[in-house]
Amino acid sequence: MNYIDLNADIGEGFGDYVIADDANLMPLITSANVACGFHAGDAVIMAKTVAMAKRYGVDLGAHVGFPDLLGFGRRQMQIEAEVMAHYVTYQLGALSAFATAAGYPLTHMSFHGALGNKVSEDEALARVLLQAVKAFNPHLIISTMAGNAVERVARELALPVICTFLADRAYENSGLLVSRAKPGAVIHDQQQVRARVRQLLTQGTVQSIDGETLSVSATSILVHGDTPESIAMVHTLREICEELGIALLPPSRQSALL
Repeated sequence: MNYIDLNADIGEGFGDYVIADDANLMPLITSANVACGFHAGDAVIMAKTVAMAKRYGVDLGAHVGFPDLLGFGRRQMQIEAEVMAHYVTYQLGALSAFATAAGYPLTHMSFHGALGNKVSEDEALARVLLQAVKAFNPHLIISTMAGNAVERVARELALPVICTFLADRAYENSGLLVSRAKPGAVIHDQQQVRARVRQLLTQGTVQSIDGETLSVSATSILVHGDTPESIAMVHTLREICEELGIALLPPSRQSALL
């Protein structure tokens, strides 16, 4: 692997509630998935986060989820696909407005939390939601895990895709994420993260939670900004990339190479 994107979920506070150290995280990453007000974030936070992304030249992405502020978007909700598609458009539009006001482009989007888990397994839902994304902007890059329903449908719809590896989340043998309800779903140990990332970058594989070796095709690594270890984790990722001679390249520049 010659290049990688360092990606983080960011802008996930609300009002006076601060969830992560966004100011110190932003300069370390190459792309950001910004909460759009449904699972976290608000107008002030979106405006500030867009301004930070522009200041550091970080690719700006919309992180869309269920309308679940109380549960941080991590609770499953039963919402009709067509209604959820409107919610996706609403969130894309919200962040796009701040991007336009700042004179900075929106480059990509991703699905957050419980919505992300659901759409990764449900091709029918993925198709409806991704058709909404395409109608909004057919050039938005879809950031998702490799091999899931979102990747398959996005490619069918001729949407640009970047596949991401979640450095701090355990994988099932199926290649999907381990539910946060299970022990070991979130990885906090820095040495374990270091070993996983090095294995990904040198071998293109990762160990599942049961020890099975999985093939992973990814040119982006995601860190959850709301975890206490996020800053240290990104520093670790940058150190590994420097050791291996791997360039840091955001999704927009990767897409230009294809």
